[in-house]
Amino acid sequence: MINFFSKNKIFFYFSNFTLIVLYLFPGSLLGCIFLKDCKIQPQITSDYIVSSNHFYAFGLITIVSFLTFINLKNLRIILVYLIFLSVILEILHLVIPNRSFQLPDLFGNLGGVLVVILISTIIKKYGYFKK
Repeated sequence: MINFFSKNKIFFYFSNFTLIVLYLFPGSLLGCIFLKDCKIQPQITSDYIVSSNHFYAFGLITIVSFLTFINLKNLRIILVYLIFLSVILEILHLVIPNRSFQLPDLFGNLGGVLVVILISTIIKKYGYFKK
């Protein structure tokens, strides 16, 4: 599966494009599609300290980036990009109509990236998946 993602980087680029479109849409694009109301955001699970939707979205995109960019040099650049993207996209909610900047969303974005980095670091350090 790792070779599939590393040979087909289009999945990483498509998931980034999709994430950016969902973030920059004024209102809720998923709410428009699934709930027929652009003002309601579909909720996957309940929010606790951070926004669960944001945590899942950035966790998923970070997993795809880990599977896509095996080379450590490229991966570090991508991780910096994802952290930067998570902050910038949330800050842009200050100027996008029908969207608002919220700290739980920002922490959900950063948490999704950082948790996947932490899990990957632990796996690499202790070699759980080595043969």
